[in-house]
Amino acid sequence: MDHDEFAARTQAVRQRLYRTAYLYLGSQDDALEAVDEAVYQALRALRKLRQPELLETWLTRILINTCHKELRRRRRLTGEESLPDAAGPDAYDGLPLREAVRRLPEELRAVVILRYFAGYTLEETARSLELPRGTVSTRQRRALQLLRLELGEEGEP
Repeated sequence: MDHDEFAARTQAVRQRLYRTAYLYLGSQDDALEAVDEAVYQALRALRKLRQPELLETWLTRILINTCHKELRRRRRLTGEESLPDAAGPDAYDGLPLREAVRRLPEELRAVVILRYFAGYTLEETARSLELPRGTVSTRQRRALQLLRLELGEEGEP
């Protein structure tokens, strides 16, 4: 893959990457910076990409790692991890949902963010998190159960 093709394909998925970063970091500026950093890292390591058809998955994985690095940096500075405080594009419409997602364990939270807020398929989520599809499915089911309990909907079908 040459640099022109990389630029074109990256531009095509930039909005999706931004939405994912925003959901992880909760700040427009931090999300834009994380996307830029992930694209830069991907460009530098482009020759290591063995399957060009998996570019989006590879970029997403780099972005998730970049977001985790930023969250660790924030935790060191503030002593706690923070999720978005303001509703982002199509995400976290209500405070109870935001708080419920915030309280999920990280491995479940990552699945929820990618599947329901960033719009990734089960396969894309599995590739992005470098997990088997069955594991992602199990984590998704467990996260939804916990969210239902948290939001008081355990009696509904």
